[in-house]
Amino acid sequence: MAGARRARQETRHEIERFLRTEPVQVAELDLGDGEEAGLGPGPGGPPVTSGAVFVLVRRKGRPVGTLLGRVPEGADPARTLAALARRALPAAPPGPVSGPGPAAPAGAPSAPPSVSVVVATRERAGQLARALDSLLAQDHPDAEIVVVDNAPVTHETRELVERKYAERVRYVCEPVPGLAVAHNRGLADVRGEVVAFTDDDVVADPRWLTELTAPFAADPRLGCATGLILPARLRTPAQVLLESHGGFAKGFTPRTYDPEHPPAGEPLFPFTAGRFGSGANMAFRTAVLRAVGGFDPATGAGTRARGGDDLYGFVRVLAEGGRLHYTPTALVWHHHRETWRDLETQAYGYGAGLTAYLTAILVNRPALLPAFLARLPRGLAHARLLTAVRDTDGGGAPGDHDERTHPWPRRLSRLQRRGMVYGPVGYLRARYALRSALRGTG
Repeated sequence: MAGARRARQETRHEIERFLRTEPVQVAELDLGDGEEAGLGPGPGGPPVTSGAVFVLVRRKGRPVGTLLGRVPEGADPARTLAALARRALPAAPPGPVSGPGPAAPAGAPSAPPSVSVVVATRERAGQLARALDSLLAQDHPDAEIVVVDNAPVTHETRELVERKYAERVRYVCEPVPGLAVAHNRGLADVRGEVVAFTDDDVVADPRWLTELTAPFAADPRLGCATGLILPARLRTPAQVLLESHGGFAKGFTPRTYDPEHPPAGEPLFPFTAGRFGSGANMAFRTAVLRAVGGFDPATGAGTRARGGDDLYGFVRVLAEGGRLHYTPTALVWHHHRETWRDLETQAYGYGAGLTAYLTAILVNRPALLPAFLARLPRGLAHARLLTAVRDTDGGGAPGDHDERTHPWPRRLSRLQRRGMVYGPVGYLRARYALRSALRGTG
């Protein structure tokens, strides 16, 4: 009884500290060649003023890094942030391919392959419209957009697509709920050589598709590509805390992961799939994804597994010998969740999705069990580190991508670990629910 009361008090104090987190502006800064720097707000944001600013730094349009700066009252934001950026990021942008694994074959740049973009959505027409507008502004020469309306309750999504986007966007309805089910429905209908997936709560950079698909033309063994995800807004304490915890970004160093040349510094490879990227910014060679059976339909948001569909796809491609490439020049801006309750749901879902996808991998490809068991002791240590409590009074700021060194409250840590325990059970329940749903629609 006393322990439960103490836990409630800790949670209340954590929430009180959490609510004192101040908002941070989001901006883009292009350093160009000379002294002049172009500064603008993040997508749809207001002009940059004094105060804390999270900045994406570009050189000639190419993303090269982020920084957190502060503009003093009365100072010029562009000059102040450009000076900070030149000190923090003096080096030239990285080359097109580097990191663990062999480089993709060099040669003259090729035209990017044809691509189909799948956006799964459910009852979020306002956010979807913003995402579709950014997808229709892409500079890719051969792209189609497919919206998969997942288990809709209303006709709002269909009406939006038919009214505003007419022949430019294809509408597909998938009655069975679940993100992986919706993605598989899109995969079955697409025509592109590459199929890209993003969410309805993103804004895509105009060169997103060109940058994300270009590696497929350079490397015939490439099965999957992922890209950079940055926060579109840091207005609420929840958005700031999530991004300070590492967010979704994986840094600014391109990497190629090859199962024939496992990265020396990652002993859990390929099971630490969260290091490869996230489902809001991923693409697959269409034939490769179809050959491995697509995504496991019992994973993902909207199922009792809570998540893990993207991680499942990454590992399945690697397990079949395909390469995976992370390219930070393929950028989308993500609208993070906004409230403490959202963070609680997200933390539990992270934990559940992680162990659910691992269960799915072993169920669908049992030949990986020996490799999994060999990595299990280190995997448990990694899970403890991943979910460790960190001091919520100790600061922490957006910008250190894929690091776990920033504050993470005890309440969220507990929920994440509970989710990990639940994940295998959730996956099995999701499989049973899926069979029932398919019988009902058959």
